[in-house]
Amino acid sequence: MKLDASLKAVSTFTSPEQFADVRKHIDVAWVAQALEATGTATVRRRRLPAEQVVWLVIGMALFRKFPIHDLVGRLNLVLPGAKTTVAPSSVAEARQTVGAAPLQRIFEMSAEKWAHASAREHAWRGLALYGVDGSTLRVADSPENRAHFGGTSGDRGDSGYPLLRIASLMALRSHILAAAEFGPYGDSEIALSAGLWGSVPKNSLTVVDRGFLAGGILIPLARDGQNRHWLTRAKSTTRWKIIKSLGRDEDLVELTVSPQARGYDPSLPKTYQARAIKYQMKGFQPQTLLTSMLDNERYPAKGIIDLYHERWELELGYDEIKTEMLDRLESIRSRTVVGVEQETWGILLAYNLVRLEMERTAADLGVEPTRISFVTALRIICDTWSWCAIASPGALPARLKNMRDIFTRLVLPERRRSRRYPRAVKIKMSKFPRKRPAHA
Repeated sequence: MKLDASLKAVSTFTSPEQFADVRKHIDVAWVAQALEATGTATVRRRRLPAEQVVWLVIGMALFRKFPIHDLVGRLNLVLPGAKTTVAPSSVAEARQTVGAAPLQRIFEMSAEKWAHASAREHAWRGLALYGVDGSTLRVADSPENRAHFGGTSGDRGDSGYPLLRIASLMALRSHILAAAEFGPYGDSEIALSAGLWGSVPKNSLTVVDRGFLAGGILIPLARDGQNRHWLTRAKSTTRWKIIKSLGRDEDLVELTVSPQARGYDPSLPKTYQARAIKYQMKGFQPQTLLTSMLDNERYPAKGIIDLYHERWELELGYDEIKTEMLDRLESIRSRTVVGVEQETWGILLAYNLVRLEMERTAADLGVEPTRISFVTALRIICDTWSWCAIASPGALPARLKNMRDIFTRLVLPERRRSRRYPRAVKIKMSKFPRKRPAHA
């Protein structure tokens, strides 16, 4: 009944004047500093200044169904007194002039402030909780993008679209991204994530999947920071030596560092210790977790088992970006490498803006950030921004109410932790031949 009431409430709220403008979260000084630091600061007062281009790129992530040049008018991204129409060529030229560096710098400045504060706010036993994982994004199928980003290749030929590979560091309990690295599809998640470990703060726990189970990754993560811990799942081929028993289904173990890893990084020791925790969930095979949290009294095994399964929050975050924000479109828009990089930073920044508003709303309501509906929050923010663009400035103070007020009726039910879904294919792929670059 609560869910039915919530859904009914959602359907009645379509008036965007009830919500605050999400743009308030980005300090205008950040934009100015990023443009100045990257050499793209606006010097003359032209129709589409660089600071407006920054918001245009963020708007591209939120308004997927509108042509880019149309967004300039819809979002009021022109100088006061200028005509409401901007030539498409002017928009493309302005984006090219600004490039990707300012968007990257703004993302990094905002993520540094938002994500680490969030992870600390939702810590577990004094440890800020993070996750690292990778994913891919399709990019426009242009010769330049295909040559740079590449894609999959197999018996059925090359992938239909070039693919960008991305790795992210996320505050797991709010989904706010703390850092990101991306590049061509040929770059592995391990290689990209190398640029993320330096962003992991002290007094933290980073949860990773078993693909990151390597001494060259985990040893420096714990060694090169103050009270930085890791948690992962053992592979079926992982071998270790038991040092001593720490209790039922818990052992202190010793793992060997591969010669290849030590050849790449001579500072690595020959072995390292970890805590092995065995467990089994109903309907699944027994599993073993490995962690650097060796103190079994300070860090109980049951809590660690629950924590590992929060790693899936990162996958849900990628789904929110790819399925909800990008509207399940085949690819992001830009047909040049620089344009793809610029647009990707804009997507990550826009995602953090939505997630930040959701976290602050959850705090006001006394619930977890994951209890706020991402789909509804995204829709409200887009409606708000569109309305603010057409409303007269004098009307804003009188008509705008705080967006969090409406979220009191949009809190999701508590998650049913007992649900289990085995992996299965829901829709069979088409039997028709797949279109490839050769067909063009």
